[in-house]
Amino acid sequence: MAILGELYQRYMDLVYGVCLKYFKEPETAKDSVMLIFEELVLKLRKHDVENFKPWLHQVAKNHCLMQLRTPKKLKTVEFKHEIVQSEDNVHLNGVLEKEENFKKLEHCLGTLTDEQRDAVKLFYLDGKCYNEIVEITGQEWNQVRSFIQNGRRNLKICMENMETKVEND
Repeated sequence: MAILGELYQRYMDLVYGVCLKYFKEPETAKDSVMLIFEELVLKLRKHDVENFKPWLHQVAKNHCLMQLRTPKKLKTVEFKHEIVQSEDNVHLNGVLEKEENFKKLEHCLGTLTDEQRDAVKLFYLDGKCYNEIVEITGQEWNQVRSFIQNGRRNLKICMENMETKVEND
């Protein structure tokens, strides 16, 4: 125990730094430094450690991640099975949501330039490669690439704007 304490003392700043990085609170990080030392007593009995510093760093990191994943104030609530949605409703909601997204996509496709819309449709909907689109449209390869990238970006912006508009309404 004394040897472990002395060894741990050398790397306590490292462990504190790792904990502070994850928790962002000095007191929580200090508490974790002590908890990790307690963990080490148990873990070193099970593991044959050749490189202590990197192993300790990983133990500290894993400890912090586990603490962050574990909800502190986990509450359980009983619920009645009558309240739970049936699969039919969930499935129907998904279908309606997809239909709404298709309508938004159709609208947003209409906002693109003709070149962007044609290139995006050929690439994503028809599954054509750049070279095939070059042959179909007569555009240069770099232009096709640009139309697809800009069209995709503009579609994303349009879809996000429509989503924001729906949320604000």
